[in-house]
Amino acid sequence: MNKVFKALADSTRREILDLLKEKDLTAGEIADHFEISKPSISRHLNLLKEAELVRDKRKANYIVYSLNTTVLQEVIKWLFYFQDEKEK
Repeated sequence: MNKVFKALADSTRREILDLLKEKDLTAGEIADHFEISKPSISRHLNLLKEAELVRDKRKANYIVYSLNTTVLQEVIKWLFYFQDEKEK
């Protein structure tokens, strides 16, 4: 879970997740939304993949990235655990 929080701590990575919420995108399509270098976008995507917040899949000559909501659901469940304890 530490990797998830580290990934979510960066505003660029949160923006990438927002983009992927709408639809699956290639790294180039993601990079088009930012004014930073493509290698920087690649590093952000790698951190998101390490945290399992995004998945990648090869399609022809491209790698398409998609949001992995399972990990986010686990984080939300963990956060709600504390809310439930407080209400007891």
